[in-house]
Amino acid sequence: MKAKVFLFVALVVALTFVISACQPAAPKFECKDKLGCVDIGPNDPIHIAYAFVVSGSDATLGTDTKYGVELAIDDKGGKLLGHTIKLSGQDSGCNAEGGQTAGTKIAADKTIVAVVGTNCSSEARAAMPILSQAGLSMVSPSNTAPDLTDPAKRVPGYFRTAHNDKVQGAVAAEFVAKQLKFTKAATIHDGSIYAKGLAEVFAENYKKMGGTITAAEAVNVGDKDMKPVLTRIAAGKPDLIYYPIFVAEGGFIAAQIRDVPGMEKVAMMGADGIFTPDFLKAGGKNTAGMFWSSPDFEAFGGEYKPFIEKYLKKYNVKGVLAPFHAHAYDAANIIFAALEKGTIKDADGTLHVQKQAVRDALQATKDHKGLTGKITCDPNGDCADPKIAIYQLSADDFAKLVMPTKGVWSPGSADYKPK
Repeated sequence: MKAKVFLFVALVVALTFVISACQPAAPKFECKDKLGCVDIGPNDPIHIAYAFVVSGSDATLGTDTKYGVELAIDDKGGKLLGHTIKLSGQDSGCNAEGGQTAGTKIAADKTIVAVVGTNCSSEARAAMPILSQAGLSMVSPSNTAPDLTDPAKRVPGYFRTAHNDKVQGAVAAEFVAKQLKFTKAATIHDGSIYAKGLAEVFAENYKKMGGTITAAEAVNVGDKDMKPVLTRIAAGKPDLIYYPIFVAEGGFIAAQIRDVPGMEKVAMMGADGIFTPDFLKAGGKNTAGMFWSSPDFEAFGGEYKPFIEKYLKKYNVKGVLAPFHAHAYDAANIIFAALEKGTIKDADGTLHVQKQAVRDALQATKDHKGLTGKITCDPNGDCADPKIAIYQLSADDFAKLVMPTKGVWSPGSADYKPK
């Protein structure tokens, strides 16, 4: 009996071997994607890069968004498609030169499959043509310049989860004209496509609402003495100055404004580029009472609060460093989703990331449930569910060197009540 059983088992094994031997081998993957493929071995990581400003006066902008990406990776268990997620990055400097350098270095690394970045719009304008040429797609958590998603100027593969400043500038203008009821305002930009574009959108909308722009001034990156430009502005006797620039130059403006005759009581308003405790340190006590236009944290989804709790605990900070951490989290997650759709996986675990397929999947993003709202990408790469609020710094916030987390006004809310 045992001999018969043994013979039967042997026949089954032999038959299985014969059948297996007769089966045609799985066809070897052939990349037909027009932008090419990135092959990832069974034990190799999925490599995603960031291009953020992580040094200098604007470093908190990049550090804040880097934290958002890291938390998105944590929430995926550190893995995607069965592979470890590797995150590496380049410091993009918050300027065109830094963006070009970062873009060149990232494009040269053939293991990278997608990019989260940049922080500053001028970086993106320089980096994106290089990355696009390499077949890479990039999702920015904090570029807001209208220029970047202008149909005539948008570079293929560029997307953003941050709002378009056409929205932010209009909200800021409405607040100044209709809530503060100021009839005269001045603007200052630093020549960057972000600052210049936002100042222009503010001015255009403000004038439509009956306001007068008394001066449209510019400073240079690196300027420290702001009294000459403030003196010129003082001649027009504005009620408010809107200066959507960055930390170093913005800090000098805030620190020096009260020393200029005629500017002792002029209100100040900035934007998301200086919505950071580093600006409070740079501008000093004059920042108390100041206004900002920036993302409306209170309008974010229910998952935002536990996200912030993880942010504060993991990085041991007393408050968020800048406004775009949630947008970075959302940017990372729509990249993860696109990679899942645009990648072919072999039986042994090898991955073939198809660059055009990933780009197409990003473009097709629709109603993705993010921290900042429902993410849907339009044909020009604007994917945000834009929500803007106006914030005002209290004396207590300044004493603690933390940014306000509750807005004093947003479109459709109750009228602003002065503190």
